[in-house]
Amino acid sequence: MSLFNLKNKSILITGSSRGIGKSIACQCAEHGASVIISSRKEKMCKLTAEEINNSIGSEVAFSIPANISDEVQLEGLVNKTRELIGKIDVLICNAATNPFMGSMLDMPTEKFDKVMNNNIKSNQILCNLVLPEMIEREDGSIIIISSIAAIKGSPILGAYNISKAADVMIVKNIAAEFGHKNIRANSIAPGLIKTDFAKALWENPEILKTVLSSTPMQRIGEPDEIAGVAVMLASEAGNYINGQTIVVDGGTTIS
Repeated sequence: MSLFNLKNKSILITGSSRGIGKSIACQCAEHGASVIISSRKEKMCKLTAEEINNSIGSEVAFSIPANISDEVQLEGLVNKTRELIGKIDVLICNAATNPFMGSMLDMPTEKFDKVMNNNIKSNQILCNLVLPEMIEREDGSIIIISSIAAIKGSPILGAYNISKAADVMIVKNIAAEFGHKNIRANSIAPGLIKTDFAKALWENPEILKTVLSSTPMQRIGEPDEIAGVAVMLASEAGNYINGQTIVVDGGTTIS
């Protein structure tokens, strides 16, 4: 059996109808898992689930739309996941928002609150919802998609950076408190990845030039390059990795 085998694993992935989340869902399914596709738009969730099921040749992906800003919908997401696939072996918090680029001095309070609510609070709520069954089972993996924004300052992404740094600490706290129950919690910190979410960055010639000038690999990343790390952390291959942040940035942060 491969160390990366996910057969009989049930995985809930937020923000998984496109971009990094979709790639993670596809790769987890390819490695044998049942996956929940979740984002705000029901149509996109259904299309992604159908695409994965057609690719695999069996029903392994299921659609449950939910808005991460709504605690009631998060509770419903977890409950419906259990109804559809029985359990949650792995939680992958990928959904996030960034409604503002510019100086922190100019950021409206409501947009700051939205970033903190969607990028931090929703992840903590989801973790708290799935932890009890993981504790009872004495097995589970939680993965939060953070960012290299968690470890670098920015003149235009201040609130987003703050939120991603908090995500790093969420997994450290979970690892410290529940590691003795065989629960692993880790974050992945991507660099600039070619997704719609980051389009405003990689389509901006000046920003792209700056990023590439400090990236030894001289290119931005692809969603599958994050998905591979998620598969590792979800599988037996990641069994002794706990409380860590794995940077996947082509070397940007070492320059």
